[in-house]
Amino acid sequence: MGVMRDMEIVWDDLIDAFENADPDIVYFLDRLTGEIFFVPDDYEDEEFWEEVNANSDQFIQIPGFDYEQERLLLHEFIKGVTNSKLKNMLEKSFTGKRPYGRLDEILSFYPDEMERLTALKEDMTADRIRRWLEEHDIFPAGETY
Repeated sequence: MGVMRDMEIVWDDLIDAFENADPDIVYFLDRLTGEIFFVPDDYEDEEFWEEVNANSDQFIQIPGFDYEQERLLLHEFIKGVTNSKLKNMLEKSFTGKRPYGRLDEILSFYPDEMERLTALKEDMTADRIRRWLEEHDIFPAGETY
């Protein structure tokens, strides 16, 4: 691993990296500065890639969006919906049955449930980030996440 580090990291940038669903974009954290940056995965600067690879303890690739975890979260969310009509629509939408539309479109008519789902997603992302930071012995300075 490496030495435990206490550094300033822009939390919103880290969230953006973890929520990145574009497989063609690669995010990195610079362990020395706390900077988060991204490049296209086909970035054609050999010197850049050589530096990143030669300094793998300094530049850590940040994992992107986790579709499997998102599906599990949505499944648990739907199980917790108490409105049977809404629950039925969400279950059918979740399994891809037409004409029910997307979950976020359906939930736009149920602001309390949309707020609950948003809070669950934020918690899931924060938990993923915390685990990842701990795995890399990184502890953001003064962060209460």
